[in-house]
Formats: sequence, C-alpha cells, structure tokens
Amino acid sequence: MMITPVHRSRDIERKPEYLQPDKCVPPPSRSSLGTMWFIRDGCGIACAVVTWMLVFYADFVVLLVMLVPSRDYVYSVINGTLFNTLAFLALASHFRAMLTDPGAVPKGNATKEFIESLQLKPGQVVYKCPKCCSIKPDRAHHCSVCKRCIRKMDHHCPWVNNCVGENNQKYFVLFTMYIALISLHALIMVGFHFLYCFEEDWTKCSSFSPPTTVILLILLCFEALLFLIFTSVMFGTQVHSICTDETGIERLKNQKPTWEKISGWEGMKVAFGGAFSLGWFSPFSNLDCKKPPSPEAAAAAAPASAIMTQEEIEQFLAQDVAVQVLHE
Repeated sequence: MMITPVHRSRDIERKPEYLQPDKCVPPPSRSSLGTMWFIRDGCGIACAVVTWMLVFYADFVVLLVMLVPSRDYVYSVINGTLFNTLAFLALASHFRAMLTDPGAVPKGNATKEFIESLQLKPGQVVYKCPKCCSIKPDRAHHCSVCKRCIRKMDHHCPWVNNCVGENNQKYFVLFTMYIALISLHALIMVGFHFLYCFEEDWTKCSSFSPPTTVILLILLCFEALLFLIFTSVMFGTQVHSICTDETGIERLKNQKPTWEKISGWEGMKVAFGGAFSLGWFSPFSNLDCKKPPSPEAAAAAAPASAIMTQEEIEQFLAQDVAVQVLHE
C-alpha cells in the first residue's frame, strides 16, 4: 500500500508549528463532551446582547405605546399575545442557535492512535486541518472565530455568536423567520396606530407625550423595516442552501459537489429533524438526523490490507496536504 498527496488550498496555513504531530493535543475525554457550547468572542457577545435589547425595545413600544392605551380590548389582547409569542419563539431560537454545537470536529484528533483506528479503505482521502490539528471530514471548514472545524459550515454569524452548521441550522432558520414575522407585525401595528392617532387626539392614543410617541414609533418602524429586509433575505438564503444541499461557503468557492446531494424536501427533512410536523417550528425540539458512522464502525468495515503503516501515518501527520490511500 502507498499514500499519495492530494494538494488542496482549503484551510491550509503553512506554519511548521501546526504540522508537528507532537503539537497535537489529544481530543477531550468523554466526560467533558457534555459541557455547554459557548463562543467567547467579544464582538459576537455584544451582537447577541444587542439583538435581545432590540427585541425587548420592540416589545416595550408595542405594549406600552400602542396596545395598552388602546380602547379596543380584543385588539390589544390578540395582537399582544401574537407578538409576544413570536418574540418568545424568536429569542428561544436565538438561544438554541447560540448555545448548540454547530457540528464541531473533535479538536486534536490527528494522532497516530486515531488514524490507526480508522483503518482507511483504499481510495479514501483524508484531510488534516493544520490549524486545530483535526482529521477534517468532507464538507467541513475551519472557523477562525470558533477556532474549530465545523461540519457543513454555512457561515459564522456574529448575531448568534456562533457558526451555522449541520447541528444548529434549523434554529438559525427559525430565528430569522420569527424575527421577520415580528418585524412585519410591528410595521403593520405602527401603521394602524399612526392612522388611529391622526383621527383621534394624540394625547389620548398613547400614555406618553405626542413628541415622545412619534419618536418611539419612528424608531420602531426603522428597526422593524431594517430587520424585516435583513432576516427575510437570510431566511430565503438558508432555505435555498438546504434545498440545494450546498452551504454558503461551498457556493462562494464554486465548489463541485463530491457528495451525494440530498435536495429539496428530503433536505428539509434532514435539516429539521424528520418528517414535516409542528416540531419543525419549535426551537425546543431536538434534531433526529442520522449521525455519521463512528470510527469503530468504519474500522470494522475496512479491510485489514487498507491499514496504513506507522511510517505512512507519521508521514501524513508531518504534512499539510490531503492523503489518499492506495493499493501498491
């Protein structure tokens, strides 16, 4: 058996310190894998806090400026309940998208022991990320903010302080959808409230002074319009990526698919965790997707003749290129 280098420019950083096998830190123990996922990025944390503050501001204006002073009790109850339900689902989706592991590849698993356990098949290509010292699965990309390789990484979103990958794309889609809905709802209510105030006395249509009311409504209108456009575009982009089984990075790089595409409705089922149901719209339902085979399963399926020798493993660990396993 021999190994052939397959050069690839993706995520290659030619620094010698990243290419030494003794620099690879072994992956964490199973006991530490249950810890909460959270990215300690100052910009991302600030953006996430601003997102929550903007939703709370919109809720403040909708309730205290428009609905509470309204004389129509039924109108206030229906719109207040609807807006707050959508806002709660939006924040819950944001919370799940932010704190869910997007599909991080175990860090530091580019070790001799892990390579040996894979027992690679003839013709199989293996990639090593020189930045996080991991064996990189197909369609995985390294995120410089998360400092991890992420499976099916679409992009890193500072508004959720996390990457959007195969494990949290559903929650990101729900977040953009619910933000777009509450933005549209707020715009409609602002329009009706302005008409109501023009017809009635401005001092009676709000518990605040007329200048304060106008300023608060204009700010809400600007915020709702901006986020309606932004989140609608993001929602459409994400749904298109799911239906075409092509991430944003793959589309940007014009990468030719080397995987079996799961497009259309089947792709939606995979991304949202099963057949269509109300669980698709819930940020509290977990995904029930097929997980990739474990290294043990791959080793059991591989023939013994495909195992790399110690010399070949050390050669692979000392370079920054992909390696293809071939028969002699």
